[in-house]
Parts: sequence; structure tokens; C-alpha cells
Amino acid sequence: MGWLERARRRLDRQAHRPVLPALPDGRWLARWVLPEALDRRIDEIELADLGHGFDAFGASRGGIAFGLAITRFLYEHYFRVRSHGIEHIPTQGPVILAVNHSGLIPLDAMMIASDLIRHAPGARAPKIVMDHFVPNLPWVSILFTRAGGIAGSRGNVHAVLERGGLVVIFPEGTPGIGKPFSERYQLKPFRQGHAELAIHHQAPIVPVAVIGAEESWPQIARIDGIPAFGSPYVPIPATPLPLPLRFTIYYGEPIDVPGRTQPADAADADEVMALAALVQDAVQTLIELGLSARDGWL
Repeated sequence: MGWLERARRRLDRQAHRPVLPALPDGRWLARWVLPEALDRRIDEIELADLGHGFDAFGASRGGIAFGLAITRFLYEHYFRVRSHGIEHIPTQGPVILAVNHSGLIPLDAMMIASDLIRHAPGARAPKIVMDHFVPNLPWVSILFTRAGGIAGSRGNVHAVLERGGLVVIFPEGTPGIGKPFSERYQLKPFRQGHAELAIHHQAPIVPVAVIGAEESWPQIARIDGIPAFGSPYVPIPATPLPLPLRFTIYYGEPIDVPGRTQPADAADADEVMALAALVQDAVQTLIELGLSARDGWL
């Protein structure tokens, strides 16, 4: 075989390699780890399969199953997640869930995603908006994408809402997970993009509060100016692993965006600012409700 033929075969092999590393189909793991009822729930989830097993954002039933399987222990036994008010989530049409953010890694996002897939009315597959640095994390970004995560861009959120999807957004952004322990449960100013997109798509906004994540992995210090994988800082945690504290999720009543605004109001800065402030107040109220109802960290 000449060098030209060897080069041609090498190029042919490379051309058939997947662009992203392939993850194993999680259904085998789900059937081994998850109860039968939860495995059936995955089959009921609305997923706009483009015909090759994935939706337009890279999610798949296998990826969702894999995510549920590897987080089952955390959800059921480590953080012992409880949720209240999940029936407030509309069963159809575009919806935004606006959530407080905390923790060194997105444990809050993982527990919310698991809770929604397990219990949300209508068996809707949520799209979790990831912090801007998460897509730079090796393998983690692929796992999150396959399980329903999307990069935090306006175009992605617009596309999900345009399709009538359910989007989970953390309007505090990265500052929310960078708070010192002394500022726990004190919301950072909400970014306004979620409010603008909600008005444009006439999507109700469900305020959501997570109690417990703030204390589970407190940050005692951080090193700024040394970005890691796109993160603006390197956190220094108080413990090597998260503490096994109970997470409680509160879903509030939807804010009636269609009843308050018209699509054209998305271009009105005052309307957008007012809605963003209303959402932040609603989330803060849920946080205070959750803290007052708490019977201890454990």
C-alpha cells in the first residue's frame, strides 16, 4: 500500500469520527438504577427528536436517563430533596423558571432538573441555562448538554421559547454562585434578559427558591484574576465535598406576563426593568418563606 492510499484511509477514518465525544446511552444505566416508574417517565417526556435521537440542542432521552441515574443518590439520599408548589408550572406553552443561584458547582441546577423531570406536570423536558463558563468544562459540558442544558445565550433561550419550551434561568448569573457565606440568600441584582424574552414571547415566569444549597458548599475565599475554564475566579471551599444538607425547592405562582404586557413592550426598557424587579422580589419572598419554614439545616 502506497503512502497516498494510507493517507486517504486515515482521512476517511477521521471524517467519520463524531465532532463531540460520544457518551454511552444512559438507558441501560437507568433501567438498572432507576425505579420502573421513573424509567417510564423518561419515555413520556416531550422531546423534539430531529430523527437521530437528539433535539436541536443536543439533548437525548439517553442523556436525560443518564443524568437522572447518576444524580439519584444525591437527589433521594444525600440532599433529600423536597419540593412544594410544582403544580404551579404551566403544562404547555413557553415558560421561564427564575431561580436563585448558589454553590460552587451547579448542584442547585442538577436537583431542580431532576425534580422537574420526576414531578413536573405535563412531563416537560426542562432546558437549564448553564453559566457561561460551563461549556468550557471538559466532559461536564457534554453531559449537561445531553441531559438538557443549554449555553446561556439569548439566541438559545429565544429558540427554546419559540418552540414553546420550559426554560430554567438563574438571573443572578455567576455573581450568584460567587457570594461569600455571609451574604447567603441575599440575591444579587437580576439581569434583565429573562424579563425581555418573557415579554417578547408572552411567557409566564415562575419564581423558584432553593433552600439548602447556600450552606451545602460554602466558599470561604476566592482567587480573582486566575480564570479557570472561563470562570472569572477560582473558589476556595470550606470543605472538600458538599455537606449533606437537605434541599427544599419552592415553586411560586406564575407571574402573568401576558396579562401585564404586550410583545412590543420588550423594547421598552422601563417595562423590562419593572418586570425583572418584580421577579426578583417574588424570588426573595419565596426565599424568606422557605427560611422561616425551615426546621434546621439537616
